[in-house]
Amino acid sequence: MRTRAYADSAPRSLADVGGGHLCGAIPGSPVLTVLRAEWDVPLDGSEGVDGMAGTGTAPNYQHRRRMHPRRPQTTLAERWTLVDGIDVFYRESVNTPDAPVMMHVHGFGLSGRYLLPTAERLSDEFHTLVPDLPGFGRSGKAPGQLDVPDLARAAARFLDDRGIEKATLVGNSMGCPVICEFAYHYPERLERAVLVSPAGGVHNQPLSRAVGQLAKDGGREPRKMVGVATPDYLRFGVPSTFKMFKALTQYPSLQRLLGMHVPTLVVLGERDPLLPNAARIQEVARQTDNHVLVVEMASAAHAINFSHPEELAHVIRLFMEDKPIRDHAEGHRHTRIVEVHRGALHPEPKAE
Repeated sequence: MRTRAYADSAPRSLADVGGGHLCGAIPGSPVLTVLRAEWDVPLDGSEGVDGMAGTGTAPNYQHRRRMHPRRPQTTLAERWTLVDGIDVFYRESVNTPDAPVMMHVHGFGLSGRYLLPTAERLSDEFHTLVPDLPGFGRSGKAPGQLDVPDLARAAARFLDDRGIEKATLVGNSMGCPVICEFAYHYPERLERAVLVSPAGGVHNQPLSRAVGQLAKDGGREPRKMVGVATPDYLRFGVPSTFKMFKALTQYPSLQRLLGMHVPTLVVLGERDPLLPNAARIQEVARQTDNHVLVVEMASAAHAINFSHPEELAHVIRLFMEDKPIRDHAEGHRHTRIVEVHRGALHPEPKAE
């Protein structure tokens, strides 16, 4: 029997998904309205939650249909490639093939779609890549559940596939531990690192508390975020959510962060409920390698790449050019940006 979905009952904020639980949406819920409107996804159970077929059997990902959004979502080119037998969906800038490479790494349960507002703004200066890592978004899944080291390896293999030796990686949330792991295994391939709203083992906590914080954050994000996040969360599914959360809580994020030796920018949202308190942030910052620069963005919550793309792109450009971090006075709104910590060995700001 075909599932019905009604447009007038679609959620208005991320906190509405699954009754306040970001990862709690299930087939048959009103949020499928958003899923069907944005993506070419069947609602008859032929492709259910967690990427499993409606019969309960695992799909054959080697022959998985490569589906595309019904409407163009980005000024970047939308492409597919095959990496280690897995279909990987990605976006790529087309006008800057010889520019320095910058790859954007998405967060927990999401695809790279919500990173596009920031990625697009940087694509005029950098060869920009925004992949959906295996098991997320449009990409196929590996035979087993991927953990953080697997995702870092997948990121490296994707760069191999594109013929790229070295890149700057920009991550949000779960994407930050992935970058830290990438730096641990492939330090020679990392030019610089940008960690936006880092999440993972630095601030371990029970699942129930984390879900509550995610719901709280949902109310602080732009309403448009629900149309972007809902399809991704539905595809990722509840079983994968529990497995990935366990992998994140067991991951030694702090240990990996302390071992990074490349210029690193950490961007924190002043209103992000997922981050530890200011004292803990300062404590961690003092322990990090002296190449780490920490800035805080007022009025921002967790998904800064989506909610504050102008300001974030502005800060990233300053960081990449070793210029002083300052507010983005030319933006459509004034958002205060404060430098919280600058490591002693971090390149000093160039005079302007």
